[in-house]
Amino acid sequence: MCFARLPCLSLAMAGRDFRFIRVRDKSVKETVLIIGGCRSGKSRYALELAKKTQGDSRIFIATCVPKDKEMAERVARHKEEREKSWSTIEIPIHLPEAIIEYSRKSDLILVDCLTLWISNLILDNNDLDISEATLRLTRSLKDAQCPVIMVSNEVGTGIVPENDLARLFRDAAGIVNQNVAACSDRVIWMVAGIPVPVKKGASI
Repeated sequence: MCFARLPCLSLAMAGRDFRFIRVRDKSVKETVLIIGGCRSGKSRYALELAKKTQGDSRIFIATCVPKDKEMAERVARHKEEREKSWSTIEIPIHLPEAIIEYSRKSDLILVDCLTLWISNLILDNNDLDISEATLRLTRSLKDAQCPVIMVSNEVGTGIVPENDLARLFRDAAGIVNQNVAACSDRVIWMVAGIPVPVKKGASI
């Protein structure tokens, strides 16, 4: 498996603010990464940010694959929190392809979350090349035709995991988060429900 640092695809959007993106203006888009620990308020803030965009066609890409009753109930609660204007698409594996496809007919895409996507990829393919998967994701963000908000967990602030699968996941998540953050117009770190900008767009 290759963990080489990937070249970043710049998505800078000079002089724009996410709140004032025009509906269906394919030349205007912004990529935002919202990252933080578990239960830090990431998903809630992502929805709040999404509400500030104009347009009625909003796609929620869910990467979670419920495997027990508790997780299924958690997914159901998250669905209830979203307005009926959202269309939910479950994409556990083929995230880059989904971003390209649905951005052509949407005003906004919200992906929740990248770390579950990484977990799904690892479980689906033991020989996963995370560098190649990350490159496909960053290319899809560059080519997307509408704004994209992504939610991800920061998993590298704790102790070193004791087993190789957990370490593999931690390293893969770190690589994806670094490259997506580098290619995003804005990065927001969530701490106890408080959004802390760590990468500001040109318009802020």
